Amino acid sequence: MKLDVIKLDAGKAGSIDLADDIFGLEPRADILHRVVRWQRAKAQAGTHSVLTKSEVSYSTKKIYRQKGTGGARHGSKKAPIFRHGGVYKGPTPRSHAHDLPKKFRALGLKHALSSKAKAGNLVVLDSAEMAEAKTAQLAKAAKELGWKRVLIIDGAAVNENFAKAARNIEGIDVLPSMGANVYDILRRDTLVITKAGIEALEARLK
Repeated sequence: MKLDVIKLDAGKAGSIDLADDIFGLEPRADILHRVVRWQRAKAQAGTHSVLTKSEVSYSTKKIYRQKGTGGARHGSKKAPIFRHGGVYKGPTPRSHAHDLPKKFRALGLKHALSSKAKAGNLVVLDSAEMAEAKTAQLAKAAKELGWKRVLIIDGAAVNENFAKAARNIEGIDVLPSMGANVYDILRRDTLVITKAGIEALEARLK
């Protein structure tokens, strides 16, 4: 697959050949769904917690005598059936993460990249570098290029000035190649990858 390479000023910078086994696959929704679910489950805090019968702060005095009341036998107001009592089998802190094979995760990333390429929402940028960290300058360039909700993936490291300039612009995310993931790629309308990012991703996914 061949794509044109552009500069930040929208000028042409030649073309690039993309690996078909990474950018030319037929996207499968089931694979993307499984990887996104794995990512979101792993990101869940899992700090939900309730007080059980033994943890509730309440009197431990027997609430009424055992016999002769005509009511059920109770010894504690902490029982789950009473107001302010403990919760029975409620949620406790735990991890929501589950396993997903490394090869499957890599396959999911390939399908995410291929889905953007197939939809025509993949842009190859010559380089994501700026001499000065000027937010207004980058915002103007993004507007002229028609970027509204965009993820920019660079090589091993992101240019510091570019990252600072992009930080205050709503709808623009910048990641190094190792940070590229299925969820962030799919949630943005446009995917922009630098030439260095293409090389790094192809080396990572071969």
